[in-house]
Amino acid sequence: MEKRLLGKAGLEVSALGLGCMGYGEAADRGAMISLIRGAAERGVTFFDTAEAYGPFRNEEVVGEALEPFRGEVVIATKFGWDIDPETGVHKGGVNSRPAQIKRAVEGMLKRLRVDCIDLLYQHRVDPDVPMEDVAGTVRDLIREGKARHFGLSEAGVGSIRRAHAVQPVSALQSEYSLWTRDPEQDVIPLLEELGIGFVPFSPLGKGFLTGKIDENTKFDSSDFRNRVPRFSEDARRANQLLVDRLREIADRKGASSAQIALAWLLARKPWIVPIPGTRKLERLDENLGALSLRLEEGEIEEISQASSSFKVEGDRYPEEFMKLSGR
Repeated sequence: MEKRLLGKAGLEVSALGLGCMGYGEAADRGAMISLIRGAAERGVTFFDTAEAYGPFRNEEVVGEALEPFRGEVVIATKFGWDIDPETGVHKGGVNSRPAQIKRAVEGMLKRLRVDCIDLLYQHRVDPDVPMEDVAGTVRDLIREGKARHFGLSEAGVGSIRRAHAVQPVSALQSEYSLWTRDPEQDVIPLLEELGIGFVPFSPLGKGFLTGKIDENTKFDSSDFRNRVPRFSEDARRANQLLVDRLREIADRKGASSAQIALAWLLARKPWIVPIPGTRKLERLDENLGALSLRLEEGEIEEISQASSSFKVEGDRYPEEFMKLSGR
């Protein structure tokens, strides 16, 4: 398995990670544990979760699944929502006050069955708490041996700079894919300047770039995509043009659309580590196949052009979530 470094502090992970969001809510907990272990057995060493997923249930599943692989894998989790640390009740909004962070981490350690969190992210920037206080709290947790590396999620360039000045940031996690290229404008240049790794979530556009979703697809009533403007029926119909172009390129390479989308991301920078999620072992194997897919410079440019010349219809999040991104 190819390895990559996130940040300058030597955080080495597999070139593709596994996004584990949704595993705690899955009907078959045992199947999700088997999937996570299957990923580890295939050489994946980077697993992503958060206290907000569930809340709490996701970390519990990830902790149980990876207990036999302690010392061989890197687990990333996130604090930052206003969640009661005892009951798991989400009070709404964000909360990165130092006391809340410390309480959250104590729960994370128990649920993940670890003594130290490998990569501790702030899930969303809290406008009511100075970034210096957040970074300082994580710095203290690192000194106490309760965390190893500091990360941010969906943060803007100002927040990244302020955090990095207090405690070096190893990784930024934000949405980035062929139909969400906003980070290229100012975030990626800043990460390169500061030596911070990039972890794209939703690298397959929440499944749309796989080519297995179209305007007629019906989502389960609990599926978050029902609330995403980009997944309205009209938007899916319009956005199908990008997927069709991607499929043409994939067919030419003897690959799947998902593999092309992931290989393109992997080719952008050597410090980019996408974390596609899946609940199916065959999809996991398909995604890992992207690691052996080599794109020529001309092909990378062709894919980039196909993406940049296309205007994606619809926002990537509902309005209330968009307000939390890029702070």
